[in-house]
Order: sequence, then C-alpha cells, then structure tokens
Amino acid sequence: MARWEPNAAQRLAAAALELFDERGYDRTTVLDIAQRAGLAKSTFFRHFPDKRAVLFGEDPLTGPLVAAITAAPAAATALEAVARGLDALGRDIFTAERHAFVARRRAVIDAHADLQEREALKGLHLTAALTRAVTDRGVPALAAEVAAQLGALALATAYERWIEAGGTEEFGTLARQALDAVRSAASGL
Repeated sequence: MARWEPNAAQRLAAAALELFDERGYDRTTVLDIAQRAGLAKSTFFRHFPDKRAVLFGEDPLTGPLVAAITAAPAAATALEAVARGLDALGRDIFTAERHAFVARRRAVIDAHADLQEREALKGLHLTAALTRAVTDRGVPALAAEVAAQLGALALATAYERWIEAGGTEEFGTLARQALDAVRSAASGL
C-alpha cells in the first residue's frame, strides 16, 4: 500500500488490531503497526501518541449520544431522551459494517487488565456526559444521574448482545430492549 493513500488513521487502527490479535498487545510495537499499514513510524505518531491510543484515542460515542439527547422533544422523559441517544449509536456507530472492528477491539481489551481499566474509565466519562446532557434538559441532578446510569447499563447490555449476535441484529433494537429490561428491573425494586 502506498504511503500517500488516504485514511492513514483507519489503516493504522486496522493494522494494529490485526497485530494485537495475531501477536498480542504486548508483543506488538508501533513500528510493527506502521509497517503493516504500509506507513512510516512518524505517520503513526501524527495520528496517535502511543499504541494504546489506537484503542482509546477517539470517542465516537459521546457526540451522537449527547446530540440525540439534546435534540429529543421537550416533552420526552429523561429515559426517552436517553433511548434516542442509544438509537443514534445504532445508526451511526454500531453498524453491521463496523462489527468486525468493534468485536476485535473488544477481544484485545478483554485480554489485558490495563486496557480493561482504561475502558472502564472511558465508560465513566461517557456516563458523566450522559448525566450532563440529561441535566441540561432541565431534569433534576439525581434523576439525571439515575437516567444516565440506567442508560449506561442498557448500552453495556446491548453492546454485549450485539457482539454476541455477530452484528446481525440492529443495535438500536437491542438497546431499546435492554433499556426496557433495565427500566422493568428498576421498577420492581
């Protein structure tokens, strides 16, 4: 592959996941990733500060979630607004075309405690962003936090189901089912 071809960051991310899968995260170097992508090591560092950033550098979830919550009708409840955010992830992020990449990324993270810790921290940031978005709709702080936590649980549940289904089921449908199950479980407490 020529060095000048577009989508260097995507090529680097794909190469990194292939190598992490083949050799393991710890035995893969930045140089290995760059070479697999057909790029120079310096190109890698123009896009990522280190190899961990390939997995965590960009946050594709927060923007669509917050935008959809913000755009929800004024009459929507906090959980209805969160549900619209989950729908947005199904349309924009968790698509059948991206399933292989997302599943491979998850497998790499699941194999390393340090990466799992980073993923958990990322989840906390996402939940905080959800809380702010719901609070910005005029929902009291505690109710916004509860809606965000329930939404985060529904997101995690739907994510697991989507990965297990091989991307054959629509994420939005799974997320709505998970949110309904979470809501039902919470009401029975």
